[in-house]
Amino acid sequence: MKRWLLLAVCGLALGLAQAQTLRWSSQGDPQTMDPHSQNELMTNMANGQVYERLVSRDKQLRIVPGLAAEWTQLSPLLWRFKLRQGVKFHDGSPFTADDVVFSLQRARDANSQVAVYANALGTPRKIDDYTVELQLSAFNPIVLQHLDLMWMMSKRWCEQHRALRPLDFKNREEGYTSLHANGTGPYKLVSRQPGIKTVYERNPHWWGSFEGNVQEVVYTPITNDATRLAALVSGEIDLVLDPAPRDVPRLRNTPGVRVYEGPENRIIFIGMDQMRDKLLHAKVPGDKNPFKDIRVRRAMYQAIDIEAIRQKLMNGMSMPTGGLTSSPLGAYSDAALEARLPLDVAGARKLMAEAGYADGFEVTLDCPNNRYINDESICLALASMWSQLKIKVRVNAMPRVLYFPKLEKYDTSLFMLGWGGAITDAETTMTAVLRNRGDKGIGSYNYGLVINDRFDQLAAQSSVEPDPKKREQLIKTALAEYREQVHLIPLHRQMIPWAARETVTPTHRADNWLEFAWVQIKR
Repeated sequence: MKRWLLLAVCGLALGLAQAQTLRWSSQGDPQTMDPHSQNELMTNMANGQVYERLVSRDKQLRIVPGLAAEWTQLSPLLWRFKLRQGVKFHDGSPFTADDVVFSLQRARDANSQVAVYANALGTPRKIDDYTVELQLSAFNPIVLQHLDLMWMMSKRWCEQHRALRPLDFKNREEGYTSLHANGTGPYKLVSRQPGIKTVYERNPHWWGSFEGNVQEVVYTPITNDATRLAALVSGEIDLVLDPAPRDVPRLRNTPGVRVYEGPENRIIFIGMDQMRDKLLHAKVPGDKNPFKDIRVRRAMYQAIDIEAIRQKLMNGMSMPTGGLTSSPLGAYSDAALEARLPLDVAGARKLMAEAGYADGFEVTLDCPNNRYINDESICLALASMWSQLKIKVRVNAMPRVLYFPKLEKYDTSLFMLGWGGAITDAETTMTAVLRNRGDKGIGSYNYGLVINDRFDQLAAQSSVEPDPKKREQLIKTALAEYREQVHLIPLHRQMIPWAARETVTPTHRADNWLEFAWVQIKR
């Protein structure tokens, strides 16, 4: 009897442990555990379970208090934040104003991919152990939105582990923060095996409230769509963040599986090198750069059958757009700024001939193969469509861990990029992605090296304009200018299906962010 009871208790304990372990998967893997080094969704989400910001997001993506319990705008250029007291980092050290000042300064480093946002927050200064002020150099209409991108690190821990600067990921710099983390968040990083497995455990001393019951999280990247799907259906994993669109109808009818879906705040587009006189990865008559010619850019745009991509590749799970922002809200839902150029292959051929490229040219299209939904397949489809213009496109697809450093070095002639997240305001797109390259991170994601002084001036004015109506007009005029010059080719906004075992209940957000602390598991 005693043995039977012991076995029963052990079995119950095992069942409870399994019920509280979330096993999930996606096609890609976090880039680094350094929260300031890379600004990419999977990386931010992995780090965002460990590190926190002064402000946070609720389930509807509204700004709510985070490590700052409250804040006050004392003047147009001065903000004061009162920090939560009693918060501790995972190593037991207290969270104070010193850590805030250090983190915001670290985020401004040249190696940081969030430097453009950190610089917009001005100069941080400590008032006392639990009070910090931000002295802006110019008015910032989205201070709290920018703060939502600033991860708080322990000054002492970074000093101890020689991690005072973010890692230079594009040049493959390795350091303690590559594989280790120490935040204040709801989960602790237990182990990190890049490309294999990342394990977290619940932080019992977290200051916040858990809505879910997950005690342990095991993330396993599975590149192949079919393998990832099979693991979900068999019960080996509990949740897949990115099932292939073609598999979603089947998953909806699979016993034991539930599909969560909705639009994502993310636009997918094609960028082109518009600065160099000669392209790096191309064969062009006369060794010219055809992308400097608006007729070529427009021709490539109008040769894209976006509806075929939506129906055949995306299985209807995309929203074609001519917009430039991650959400239509960024352009104030202006229909004219969202409209696409029409499909017109004959007209495109005429434009190519007028530009002197009737016989086309050869070029390499750089593309990730594990970042966006159907990314490589979309690039292959585009190559086929552009062949109608006699443009011979070589698709150079690679994992995100290689892809993004390549773009960061501006080692590309033609590329795919996605942009999105929780922020729907146009500011973070225009300043980081579209503006001319400049100081303090401005234009740092302008991988096409585009120079448009009129747009740049309008965008710069909108960044510091306090009057909402004037700012709206500046943004609309700026976006219209960029669209008119066809500096990039918009494709669509993604739909984001998640698939989970019916015993798992996650919270599906429009920024495609899985919050471990909100997941409920019942087995």
